[in-house]
Amino acid sequence: ELSNAIAGHKRGGPAKVGVALTDILTGLYASTAILAALQAREHTGRGQHIDLALLDVQVACLANQGMNYLYGGQVPRRMGNAHPNTVPYQDFPTADGHMILAIGNDGQFARFCHAVGRAQWATDERFATNAARLAHRDVLIPLLREVTAQRGTREWVALLEQHAVPCGPINTVADVFADAQVRARGMQIAMEHPQAGSVPLVASPMRLSDTPVQYRAAPPQLGQHTQEVLRERLGLSPEAIEALQRKGVLA
Repeated sequence: ELSNAIAGHKRGGPAKVGVALTDILTGLYASTAILAALQAREHTGRGQHIDLALLDVQVACLANQGMNYLYGGQVPRRMGNAHPNTVPYQDFPTADGHMILAIGNDGQFARFCHAVGRAQWATDERFATNAARLAHRDVLIPLLREVTAQRGTREWVALLEQHAVPCGPINTVADVFADAQVRARGMQIAMEHPQAGSVPLVASPMRLSDTPVQYRAAPPQLGQHTQEVLRERLGLSPEAIEALQRKGVLA
């Protein structure tokens, strides 16, 4: 994949993204394209063919990394969890694990420095601006790691949130579904399946005030709706469906 050229650690091999993001994002692009085509039909009265490719979506989703190359002529390299354009914006060790710092501007960096007792860094010409921090990344990051390793993740997050410094823990999937905000948002639901009983599922993240998402049925069994689709959507006769079954096309 294209992401292998930028995902992974500098001294290690390539690493894949943890989930099939290109597949998911292509579906999201498809839904947007469908809505655009439907809107166009309202004005033109014509339908149209939509052509979406996984490769195209992956190229489009290179985002800032793609523009770093196209505009700046810089070929992105593997940087682990570091950000190519912003420092510090990556994982850091704590006394009991790791956390993420997502410091996106100079004001946030200054507040971070005061919060951790290193106010002098905020006025140090090597670190005062993001451009300077980018140039002196190799000096700054080890200094930050020494500081963050002195306290636990929860303690850091509580302190930095008081100073409006973007940060967070690195959650396991179990931590995600136990998170208070995830629970409050109702991101885990359960539906009854005729054979499996109550099935836990991830809820839709879409919240529509007038036409909310409805959960009508649990995930179907393999081929559960095949004949229904062939008969009602494609207009195949019972004889045609039976012929497909005899040929082994349908199970």
